[in-house]
Amino acid sequence: MDLLLSSLDILARWDVALALLVGSVGGVLIGAIPGVGPAVAIAILLPATFSMDPIVGLTVLLGIYGSSMYGGAIPAILINTPGTAVNALTTYDGFPMTTRGEARRALSLAYSASFFGGIFSVICLILFAPVLAKIAPMFGSREIFLAALLGIILVVTAHRGQTLIAAALACLGIFINTIGLEPVKYSKRYTFDQSYLSSGINLIVVVLGLFALSQAFFLLQGEDEKTRITKLKGGLFQGLRELGRHPRVAAVSASFGVVMGMIPGVGEFTAQFMSYTYAQKSSKRPQDFGHGSSEGLIAAETSNNAVPAAAMVPLLALGIPGEALTAMMLSVFYVHNVVPGPQLFQNQMDFVMALYLALLILNVMVLVFLLFATNQLIKVVKIPNRFLGVCVLTLSFVGVYSLRNSATDCVIATVFGVLGFVLKRLSLPVVPIILGMVLGGIMEVKLRAGMARVKTPFDFIDRPIAMILFLVILGVLALHIRRVWLDHKLIKEARWSTKHSSTRFGAHLLRRKNFISTERGKTVRARRSTLSHRSTDKD
Repeated sequence: MDLLLSSLDILARWDVALALLVGSVGGVLIGAIPGVGPAVAIAILLPATFSMDPIVGLTVLLGIYGSSMYGGAIPAILINTPGTAVNALTTYDGFPMTTRGEARRALSLAYSASFFGGIFSVICLILFAPVLAKIAPMFGSREIFLAALLGIILVVTAHRGQTLIAAALACLGIFINTIGLEPVKYSKRYTFDQSYLSSGINLIVVVLGLFALSQAFFLLQGEDEKTRITKLKGGLFQGLRELGRHPRVAAVSASFGVVMGMIPGVGEFTAQFMSYTYAQKSSKRPQDFGHGSSEGLIAAETSNNAVPAAAMVPLLALGIPGEALTAMMLSVFYVHNVVPGPQLFQNQMDFVMALYLALLILNVMVLVFLLFATNQLIKVVKIPNRFLGVCVLTLSFVGVYSLRNSATDCVIATVFGVLGFVLKRLSLPVVPIILGMVLGGIMEVKLRAGMARVKTPFDFIDRPIAMILFLVILGVLALHIRRVWLDHKLIKEARWSTKHSSTRFGAHLLRRKNFISTERGKTVRARRSTLSHRSTDKD
């Protein structure tokens, strides 16, 4: 009880209340605009949060992170264009409802499912916090190094079909982090006698370049399109009642979101597809999925909104971000000398609980805002892409320059902006670079600290948690190698069956290959769902 009161005392400030309001409303607006997304917004806001108290800055960023998925459902349902990448699966059943004249029902159901997923995950984590407080101190330098290594491996292996390029980009991020003064003896590395490289390449400069500037370039080179949206009539409260008719789907989907969110490098996409697959297989009407199924919409929206709170677990408990957005938040901690990790749970448990309570309040504020302001909110979908591009470009350069009043940082950000633009045009991942920079720095420091007491290789994993993490790493690598081998085998079978499709056995192999390709294609299409242009298939 004392912990709860102490946490509420941290939140009972006018600036925290304002941060809750700005984060919740701003995140919904950002999510509702196709082509921007939370990563761009958080990257632009990062320099401003450095002058705020940690709880205020993190509340704003958490608000944008969590509420953007609510807003992203609006264009996904109304114009078949996901507002954020994780709302791609929402289009499968949300837009067919709109074409049937059930847009109000679809939005109401999406809001309700998102609210349930967000509240469910926060409550789970509040109940789980005491356990984390006991487990976190068991992590020493070696355990954190292995956890960071596992995070990089999971991020790389999660990019199915792009594993090698994801690994190369993660290594690039690790290399970029080594530029400048090394953290122990402060000797120069890879500076080439250039004074501006002595302090290293700032993470925020890279983030703004890869996410904000690259997206601005993408928006500017596109064309503006006119979007017609029909005004919604009636209230949006019926989704709360309809959600109650599918408690099993909602609970299981939220559970998938919590579990997947706590695993670094996995995130919303895996949680969504596991939830959607479960809902379809357990449904009495599986044929409706992809054609306007309420269960499919619940599964997609519940699972993705359960992830943000869960993603804070590895960040707060171990100081290890699971994806790009939590990596950006990590920089806010460091600027204010608040170090996430075991000591945070031991010494500042009230601060951790305050963040969870802030997420709880944010979900309530977002739902109330959406239930009463959706008709006004849908107008932001009509904002021209090029105007958005100019705004993002201007704000990005202002943010970069304000970090250190350095024109050199603006040049470096532009270079990374071009790199990010090229990667997006080639449909290649950007996230591994950021996580490589963040996790690479953690791995280097913890490895050096851990090696001080290591005499043999086995000494590095002679403790229970270190051994478990090591075995998990081996298991992940083994499963990935097996999957690559099966994919290779399937390709060989497909080539043979194409040659011999006239035979019965060859035709069977060809049907099997087409079925598997269709299932995997759903994941690929969702991952590559564009945020930079509006769909030509408009209502």
